[in-house]
Amino acid sequence: MEETDPRARKSYHHGNLREALAEAALKLVEEKGPLGFTMAEAARLAGVSPAAPYRHFRGREELIEEIARQGFEIFADRLERVVDDPLLSALTAFSMAGQVYIDFARAHPGHYAAMFESGIGLAGDPGLARASDRAMAVLVRLAERLMAHLPAARRPPARMVANHVWALSHGVVELFARGAPGSRAPYSAEEMLESGTGIYLRGLGIVPQ
Repeated sequence: MEETDPRARKSYHHGNLREALAEAALKLVEEKGPLGFTMAEAARLAGVSPAAPYRHFRGREELIEEIARQGFEIFADRLERVVDDPLLSALTAFSMAGQVYIDFARAHPGHYAAMFESGIGLAGDPGLARASDRAMAVLVRLAERLMAHLPAARRPPARMVANHVWALSHGVVELFARGAPGSRAPYSAEEMLESGTGIYLRGLGIVPQ
């Protein structure tokens, strides 16, 4: 007789199978990585038959896409709380976006892995593409707000600035915030990101030297 996975859900409510499978897959991604589990394992952990996942997902890639979509939504929610905070200056809000990225990667390792380490593409899933675009749109808003004081002719493209800071944040997370290879550096991920962002913004003339 097949043993029941002790992590498996005891039951799920009717109509909630999709969420139960995504929850199970998220746990597996955290344990084994986005490519280290099978649909059968996700089904077993959700407490359903091996055939049940295919009512909602054509395969593992679609299941990972759902986890990634959830991750982008969580990330965008966190960014929007920063951009909508009336007590934060434009520079503080923009700088905090990088900290949001670090905090998200640490608090949601499964979502982060599905978003950036699974090899999925955005084009094949409209919901995933919308969620990713939403997160980027918040960063663009932050960049526009930060540069509003500059004459239009001197303003760098806001999307370029947003993309650069996203790339910088991602690099810092990968090298300094996730255990290797920079975990033994004499400075924290937060210090690396703050100094890098400051150098970048001063180099563009967005903030004073």
